[in-house]
Amino acid sequence: QVQLVESGGGSVQAGGSLRLSCVASRSTYGSYGWFRQAPGKEREGVSCITWTGGSTYYVDSVKGRFTISRDNAKNTVYLQMNNMKPEDTAMYYCAAVRNWDTCSGSAAYYWGQGTQVTVSS
Repeated sequence: QVQLVESGGGSVQAGGSLRLSCVASRSTYGSYGWFRQAPGKEREGVSCITWTGGSTYYVDSVKGRFTISRDNAKNTVYLQMNNMKPEDTAMYYCAAVRNWDTCSGSAAYYWGQGTQVTVSS
């Protein structure tokens, strides 16, 4: 079992930036992803990254604004969020995933507890 702990959420104004971090309790050789869920909406795969970091996936709505990265020496995955919009408001979760290219939550097998992100207009 691997525990994932997210941090870095908060409240920002539109156009602002946040960096989320996800620390794993031990090293795992696999892909990771960030997901989000807003009230009344389905969970959405935001971005996923392979073990090497050589391949990434972004949902269309965040392309050019968000960047996923990882530091395997620190067992940490990051999500840099720039030029944020009110529609980015959601609970953000980190997860270990089986398929980085589809970035589907149904293929995730470890989940963090989530960190809230709120973007005001």
